Amino acid sequence: MDMLEVLNAFNSLPIAELEVGKHFYWQVGSLKLHGQVVMTSWFVMGLLVVTSLAATRNIQRIPGGLQNFMEYALEFIRDLAKGQIGEKEYRPWVPFVGTLFLFIFVSNWSGALVPWKLIHIPGGELAAPTSDINTTVALALLTSLAYFYAGLRKRGLGYFSKYIQPTPILLPINILEDFTKPLSLSFRLFGNILADELVVGVFVLLVPLFIPLPVMILGLFTSAIQALIFATLAAVYIGEAMEGHGEEHHD
Repeated sequence: MDMLEVLNAFNSLPIAELEVGKHFYWQVGSLKLHGQVVMTSWFVMGLLVVTSLAATRNIQRIPGGLQNFMEYALEFIRDLAKGQIGEKEYRPWVPFVGTLFLFIFVSNWSGALVPWKLIHIPGGELAAPTSDINTTVALALLTSLAYFYAGLRKRGLGYFSKYIQPTPILLPINILEDFTKPLSLSFRLFGNILADELVVGVFVLLVPLFIPLPVMILGLFTSAIQALIFATLAAVYIGEAMEGHGEEHHD
C-alpha cells in the first residue's frame, strides 16, 4: 500500500500536461476544418510570400543580403531537381519541388522557433503545420498526383506498362507500391515532427528553469533533413515516372 500511495502522489504532480489530438475546429458548410492548422499554414505561406517579395523587389546585378540568400536557395533546389529528375526534364519541376521544400522547411522550423504556446485558442494549441497528419497526407497526395501527371504527360498511356514490368506477375506489387509511396512520405514527416515537438515539450515541462537547447538545436537539424528528404523523394518519384519502371535516368 505504501508503494501505491507513493505512485499516486507522484502521478498527481503536474510534471507534464501535454494533449495530443485535441483540435480547434472551424465549421465551413458541411466541412470541419482544423483551425489551428489552417492558421499556422497561412502564416508559413505568408512568410514565404513576404520574404520572396522583399528579396525580388530591388534586384541587383551583384546580389547581397536577402537576395543572395534566396538565389542560393534557388540554386540548391535547382541542383536537387536536376540530380533526381535529369537535366533534360528538371526545369518545369523546379517550382513544385522548391515549393514543397520551402513550405516543409519553414513549417518545421516554425514549430521550434515561433512561440506558438503563448497564443491561446479555444481548443487545442498552435504548432507546426507538419505536425498534423492532415497536412503531411495532403503534401504526399500532391506528390502522387505530380508523378502520375509527369508519367502520363511524358509517356502517355504507355506509362501504365510499368505495372507489368519486368513480369505481369508483379502487377499487384507494383500497384501496391504506388499506394505505399504517399503513406511513407506522409507518416515519416508527420512522425518525426510530432515526436520532436513532444520531446521538446516534455523536457521543458520537466525542467522548466533550464530549456533544453541542445535538444531544440537537434530538432532544427532533423527538421531541415526531413524537408530535404521529402523534396528529394518527390523529385525521385517524378523522375522515375518519366523514365519508366526499373530504368535509370541520367543527367
